[in-house]
Amino acid sequence: MLQFLKYVLATFVGLILFVFLSFFIIGAIGALFSSDEKVVISEKSVLRLDLNQPIKEVGVDNPLSEFGIPFSGEETVVGLKDILDALKSAQNDDKIKGIYLKTEGPDAGWATLEEIRNQLLEFKKSKKFIVTYGESYSEKGYYIASVADKIYLNPAGGIEWNGLSAEYSFFKGTFDKLEIKPLVFRVGEFKSAIEMFSRQDMSEASKKQSIELISAINNNFLKNISASRHIPVDELKNLADSLAVENPKSALKYKFVTHLGYQDELETALKKELKVETDKSITYVGVSKYLDGASSVEKGDFNKRIGVLVAEGEITSGDGGDGNIGSDKFVKELKEIRENDKIKAVVIRINSPGGSALASDVMWREIQLTAKKKPVIASMSDVAASGGYYMAMGCNTIVAQPNTITGSIGIFGLIFNVTDFMNNKLGITFDGVGTSPHADWPTATREMTEFEKSMIQKSVNEGYETFTRKAAEGRKMPVEKLKSLAQGRVWSGVEAKQNGLVDVLGGVDDAIKIAAKAAKLQEGDYRVRFYPEKKRPLDELIGKVMGDNEEKATNKAMGDLAPYVKMYKKLMNMGGMQTRMPFELVIR
Repeated sequence: MLQFLKYVLATFVGLILFVFLSFFIIGAIGALFSSDEKVVISEKSVLRLDLNQPIKEVGVDNPLSEFGIPFSGEETVVGLKDILDALKSAQNDDKIKGIYLKTEGPDAGWATLEEIRNQLLEFKKSKKFIVTYGESYSEKGYYIASVADKIYLNPAGGIEWNGLSAEYSFFKGTFDKLEIKPLVFRVGEFKSAIEMFSRQDMSEASKKQSIELISAINNNFLKNISASRHIPVDELKNLADSLAVENPKSALKYKFVTHLGYQDELETALKKELKVETDKSITYVGVSKYLDGASSVEKGDFNKRIGVLVAEGEITSGDGGDGNIGSDKFVKELKEIRENDKIKAVVIRINSPGGSALASDVMWREIQLTAKKKPVIASMSDVAASGGYYMAMGCNTIVAQPNTITGSIGIFGLIFNVTDFMNNKLGITFDGVGTSPHADWPTATREMTEFEKSMIQKSVNEGYETFTRKAAEGRKMPVEKLKSLAQGRVWSGVEAKQNGLVDVLGGVDDAIKIAAKAAKLQEGDYRVRFYPEKKRPLDELIGKVMGDNEEKATNKAMGDLAPYVKMYKKLMNMGGMQTRMPFELVIR
């Protein structure tokens, strides 16, 4: 009887939760679709550009976030495309008088920031103001803030100005303690993605490529800030080396900021600029609402389009998922674009550190087929390395930002021998039979023979030869020269341009213009479409409710250990041959 009552109670509670959640969902759907009223942009509006949030290639609207619905997932992710579109529109919109930047610590890569910064510089040609206020600025945040006419820093805040760094995690000690033996097969002196398993520190080759990479990115960073703030590059370097920008007063002294003050003081100055009465509020409009309200009459012939196919995340076989590039899904999308006669040229927008070698090759093949029918241009974002470069090398032209991370032309295989871990730590043993000596090969539950290991290494070698041969063909250079640039080494966009791995330095708009020219389309005579197309609000709503909140739950449960759990999950997906750049390279 008690067991019966327990099930009845559980069913009752479940029904209550279902009704409760349904109430919120119906309310949210009603709020989403009950009003067709268009957003109206007021006179003397200020575009509020908040970069203190995740920035992806294409934004993800969370229709539940405004309603406080339980289990609604992460906050809205702002799209780079939306930011750039808003800045372009606002530049010529008489109702927008200027921009208020929030850019203390952007969650974005260096090339993404470069695109935004360049568009802000273009906006300044309109003679409208750009102002920013921050309680503090990271170096990424200050990179954007440095374009502003007025830079306010909280009197109790600060600026991070101590140079760029890249840090790697190494897990050999962990595997040693667990008695797990990573078996690594690689080609390329610089293919340092596997060092996290086999070493406890960086190899000399890894240090060499890393310092040259971050130095190239740092040089671009300093050059642009110097131009905006009129501070010599050598002085910027000396200030970082000496930690001289230690507090707000020194930031003002060295002209990093124009004002020390609070947000209300900035707003008082803005009201004066806008001629708004002191007792009135400033009309701010965010990117999403501005795009909803801005008058946007599409120009160009509907039957002449440039298709921009976004490929963002790690490369996997199959359909992939959020944060991954699934080769099956990519191929299907690109095939539809290729067969659409209204699409005259294609831009592949790549933001990927690589992944599965097989999936990379499958997508390369589809890009090659498309390039035979219409121009295909690669536009590299923050990173287009290893498998990401594999995709790009199939395109007619490669465009990268100066601080794009690219190259890493190399390949590796990884297998874990867990025999001792299972035997000694868990008491699990293995035994079996087969019809031939190698029927269970490759295996993680016994020591492989030298012959078996040599066969895996042979496969990796062949994969490397295929990668470098196709890269050489794509770049129209001798294989030996290409191999001298390969070896798994990563390059900045500037370096890649110098050594012939990249054709043009620029952003996605530059790639679109190159694609249009290659398709013999005149400026203003075509339209641009991004693929995959953005989900409708209702689809986003259902996805948020029905989607898997595993990552959010993991972050909450594991706290500071969550990033390592994430790394472990990625590790488990690294079966087979990999075209992947150095693991978790974060430059800050």
